[in-house]
Amino acid sequence: RRGRSALAALRARVPAAGDAHVVNNGAAALVLAATALAAGKEIVVSRGEMVEIGDGFRLPDLLVSTGARLREVGTTNRTTAADYAAVIGPETGFVLKVHPSNFRVTGFTRAAQAGELASLGVPVVVDIGSGLLAPHPGLPEEPDAETQLRAGAALVTASGDKLLGGPQCGLLLGDGDLVRALARHPLARALRVDKLTLAALEATLTGPPTPTAHALTADPVALRARADRLAAELGAHGIDARAVGSTATVGGGGAPGVGLPSAALSLPEPYAAALRTGRTPVVGRLEAGRCLLDLRSVPPADDDRLAGAVRAVRTSDDQAARKERA
Repeated sequence: RRGRSALAALRARVPAAGDAHVVNNGAAALVLAATALAAGKEIVVSRGEMVEIGDGFRLPDLLVSTGARLREVGTTNRTTAADYAAVIGPETGFVLKVHPSNFRVTGFTRAAQAGELASLGVPVVVDIGSGLLAPHPGLPEEPDAETQLRAGAALVTASGDKLLGGPQCGLLLGDGDLVRALARHPLARALRVDKLTLAALEATLTGPPTPTAHALTADPVALRARADRLAAELGAHGIDARAVGSTATVGGGGAPGVGLPSAALSLPEPYAAALRTGRTPVVGRLEAGRCLLDLRSVPPADDDRLAGAVRAVRTSDDQAARKERA
């Protein structure tokens, strides 16, 4: 019952999907698709989309492990629909589009889109990676499941965490008959998720906005006002705290190269280590010799806790400043 309600919630968020299935992570979603559709056959993929993600994990190695053969087309920076069409044949299992979710290639580039490939006569599988289910106004270049399916993709695979902000799991969305066939494949049982993951996914889809959603939509003006207030409060305690503008990075396998206007609390550099090891650990970033605590990643309700964590640590810079004032 929990699985059915989570899948219903997923279909409701992606109306273009005829059906949905959930496995234990994004790589597993792609493994299931490749095993069921292309074992002993070819997967046609652009050379510019043969990506490596974290911890040395390489997509080509994953695909070959399923028994499929890779048919690479195009070049690193330019691949057209004609490149795919030239190699489609009886041995083709499917065409794979992979979103390079942790890097960008700029300049003289070209990438065929799902809509261009949908007429080639074979299934088009799009691995969007980040788990964005529908277009997001703040991330106009990030592919989403709804748009890819409406463009003609037979199947979309994605992660349930990252931009969706849910638990670690893998999502398969697309043609109803195709998704149901994947769900009945023997490998699907080995990749299934537990009830807690399904419950967390359902809560993510039907509940209030996730922390990820809040961070993506935070108002830069409101962020600066919070930074000003915190800097003034900490300054009153003799701490060299400043409110500064900053650029937040989406990260986490989504929206590579996209910066979001933000505001940060700027502290002397020694605070970086002191805060990481404090009673309430706080992780900032170092920039131009200062420790920045970007408030886009801090819920407003935690501002007082953040200020308390800063007050609770003392650095050599603070001590020197106090002696100078004395």
